[in-house]
Amino acid sequence: MHQQISKKIYIYLFIFFLLGTFSNKNFLQFSFPKIDSFEVIGLNKIESDQISQDLLIFEESNLFLIKKKKISNIINSNKIIEKFSIFKKYPSKLTINVKKTKFLAYTKINNVNFYIGSNGNLIKIINNQIELPFIFGSIEIKEFLKLKKIIDNSSFNYDNIKNLYYFKSKRWDIETKDNLIIKLPTTHLEDSFKILLKIYKKEEFKGFKVIDLRQNNQVISNG
Repeated sequence: MHQQISKKIYIYLFIFFLLGTFSNKNFLQFSFPKIDSFEVIGLNKIESDQISQDLLIFEESNLFLIKKKKISNIINSNKIIEKFSIFKKYPSKLTINVKKTKFLAYTKINNVNFYIGSNGNLIKIINNQIELPFIFGSIEIKEFLKLKKIIDNSSFNYDNIKNLYYFKSKRWDIETKDNLIIKLPTTHLEDSFKILLKIYKKEEFKGFKVIDLRQNNQVISNG
C-alpha cells in the first residue's frame, strides 16, 4: 500500500514538473504515454489472446490516468480467472499476472457440460480432456466447495472419487473409482470422514460396495 502511494506521488510530481516546465506551446505538443500493448502472464496463448482482445478498449488510453478498477472489471468477467494483479510498465504497456482457477469437477446443466472452478464459477467445457469427478444432481456450488474443503482437510484422497451425487436435502453420496458408494450425512461431515478412514484400514470392510454413514454413531455396510 505504501509503495502504491509513493508511486502515485512520483507520478503526480512528474506531471507537475511537466506543467511547470513546458510553455503552453510545448505542452500542447507534448503527448502523455498511451497504452499500445498488453501482456498476460499465467495462461495459455488462446486464453491470453482472449483477455488481450477484451482489453483493446483501453488501447490508446492514458497510461498515467487509467483506473485499474476499469481494467479489473473486464478481467473479472472472465470466469477462468482465480485472481490477478495489474502492473503499468512505462512507457506504454499493461501487464496482467493471472492465476487460473483450478477445475475441481464437472457437471451437466440443461444438457451442457460445465467445469466447476475453485473460484466458484461454472465454466463451459469446449473440449473435456481432464479426468475429474462428475457431479449428478442440481448442485449448489457453495455446498460442493464446502465438501471439497472438508475432504482436503482430511486424509481421504479426492483423486479416488469417480462420481458425486447431490440431493435436495444438501446431502452427498460419493462413488469411488473402485465402485464403493459412501453415503454421507447432512451434518458433521468432518467426523464422518474420520470414521470412514478408520473403516478403510480394516480388512473386514474390504470388498464392501456400500458404506452408509448417515446414522449418528453407526456404520451400515453392504457387501
